[in-house]
Amino acid sequence: MKYFAGVDVGSTQAKCIIVDEQRTISARALVETGANVARAADRCFAAALEAGGIARESIACAVGTGYGRFKVSFGDLQITEITCHAKGASLLFPQTRTVIDMGGQDAKAISVRDGEVVDFVMNDKCAAGTGRFLSTAAETLGLGLEEIGEISLRARNPVRLSTVCTVFVESDIMAYVAQGKKIEDILGGIHSAIAARTIALVRRVGLEPQFTFTGGVSLNVGMVKMMEEKLGQPLNVSADSHYMGAIGAALFASEHALVPAGN
Repeated sequence: MKYFAGVDVGSTQAKCIIVDEQRTISARALVETGANVARAADRCFAAALEAGGIARESIACAVGTGYGRFKVSFGDLQITEITCHAKGASLLFPQTRTVIDMGGQDAKAISVRDGEVVDFVMNDKCAAGTGRFLSTAAETLGLGLEEIGEISLRARNPVRLSTVCTVFVESDIMAYVAQGKKIEDILGGIHSAIAARTIALVRRVGLEPQFTFTGGVSLNVGMVKMMEEKLGQPLNVSADSHYMGAIGAALFASEHALVPAGN
C-alpha cells in the first residue's frame, strides 16, 4: 500500500494528513508551529506516521503547503494553501463554489470551480478578523479559546465594537466590562464584527453557494452561526475543516505520485 502526505504549516499550527491510494484519510496530526517552522513540519509528519502506524518508506509523495511550505524539508512539492484549500474543500463538499478560510493570522475568500481556483482575496496584512483576534479577546476575558464560541451563542444584546483591530480590542473589551456588559454579549459583538468583516471580504470574489468554511476558526460554533446568519446561507463545515489545506496537499501528492512516467 502506498500513502501520500500533505503537511500544512501555518503561522499557529502545523497539520498533517496522510491518505491511501483510495484517497481515504489514514492518519492526521496537529502540533503547535512555534518558532522553528522546519521542526514543526517534521514533528507533525512524524506524529501522523505514528498515529496511522505507517512506515516512512510507505509515503510515495509528500506535499508542503501553508506559509511554511518551503520549510517542509521532506516535501517533494510545495503548493500554495489557497490551491490546497480549494482542492480539499471540493473533495469533502463537491458542490463548493466559495471557500472561506479563517486561520491564525489571515483570512481568505476563494472562488472555486471543480476544485480549481477561479479567484481569491486575502486579508494578510492585519490580524483583524482572524484566529489571533479571537485569541486576544479570549485572553482578555480570562477564557479559553475553545470556550468563547459556545458562550457567544447566549448573547441577547451584542455590543457594537468600535474597531476590529487586534491592537485595540483589549481596551474595547475592558471598557465594556467596566460598563457591566455581560460576557456573552461582548463575545456576541466580537463574533458579529468579525463575521461582517469576513463577508465583506467574500463579496470581493462573489457570494456564490455552496460555501465551505475552513481553517482553525471553523471549529468555533459561534462564528459558524454568525457567518450563516449574515450570509443567509448554510456553511459546509466538516470535522476535518481545520485540516483542509493538508487534505488538499495530500490529494496533490497522490496525483503527482500516480501520474505515469513521461506524462
